[in-house]
Amino acid sequence: MSLRMSIDQSRPMPLAGAFTCEPGQLVALVGPSGAGKTSLLRAIAGLMRPHNARISVGDACWCDTVQNVFVPPQQRNVGVVFQDYALMPHMNALENVALPLRGPQRLVQAREMLARVGLSAEQMQRRPAQLSGGQQQRVAVARALVRQPAVLLLDEPFSAVDQTNRQTLYALLAELREDIAVPMVLVTHDLNEARLLADELVVMAEGVVLQQGRADALHRTPRNARVADIVGIANRFDGVWLGPDDQSPAGTGWLQWGRGADALRLAVRDKGRIEHGQAVAWVVPGEALQLCDGAQLPGPASGLSIPVEVLTLRHLGDVWLLRLQGLSGPRAGFQLMLTGPQPRRYAAGERLTLCLDLRLVHIMPIKTGAGTLAAAR
Repeated sequence: MSLRMSIDQSRPMPLAGAFTCEPGQLVALVGPSGAGKTSLLRAIAGLMRPHNARISVGDACWCDTVQNVFVPPQQRNVGVVFQDYALMPHMNALENVALPLRGPQRLVQAREMLARVGLSAEQMQRRPAQLSGGQQQRVAVARALVRQPAVLLLDEPFSAVDQTNRQTLYALLAELREDIAVPMVLVTHDLNEARLLADELVVMAEGVVLQQGRADALHRTPRNARVADIVGIANRFDGVWLGPDDQSPAGTGWLQWGRGADALRLAVRDKGRIEHGQAVAWVVPGEALQLCDGAQLPGPASGLSIPVEVLTLRHLGDVWLLRLQGLSGPRAGFQLMLTGPQPRRYAAGERLTLCLDLRLVHIMPIKTGAGTLAAAR
């Protein structure tokens, strides 16, 4: 049963937009603090009554303010994993998980679920204060799943545990997902966590749903400059859209990059959605940039070669972060992530040639209003 939510209200807090989550799919709500992520989660759970919204799971309508429908939280069968676990301190792990259950088999069901998330029989008898942070989180996950919820909501569930436990919990969630055919919504401030765990991201800012899509798609085609910033696109630049003319190749138009004598005109894909003369932002994904020598220089119809100077090279575990400064044209800064064995370490001050594949340039408005998901996608 699909989860569908649309909201458009100015009170009690501004929230606007829509998103969907299919059965077995995990959708991550991402955005800065105050973006409204937890508020949307609370509205789905019934912990907040929206002023103007519709929330449904399959054929069941949980909230429709137009029809004056509001199903209370205790009737929504929602599993929630809170950031602070919200475990009863005077109960042991088994009693905490059995709490939402009824009937003579409640302790049996709770014991089975705790075993499924990796707690031993001895750990099940401990109170929360006697468990590690990772173990408490497992109890919270077990409690959220034991009633076989229609929707699973995860509110910053891994933020209170250390990196080692976090990786273990990631693996646990991935394992549980194989058997959980319900919509799952994750709120997180950690963009890497969202990319790792989620099938799709819902990008939010200032209470507005800006865009929903796969992480790789958002990096290739963010809706606007705000989305590009939130999802962490490093190579973003400003320009002016000049549009096509008789000299631009078919299907392309001219993007002016920079001003005055240093300005460049780039022939990039024209989607016919931006007015001529409009100020725009544009991005290039990582695969559109590479260091190249003379034998690899792109042709003028599809590529641009830029002389650059190495500013810094930093080792970040499995990857290298290379920061470059353009030496001609608009003299912009670039960032490249290099993986695999490196033939050499680039030295600060070294001069190289950077190749930019213009076919992968994506142009977008600098500002966009608070449109709904239909507009965002």
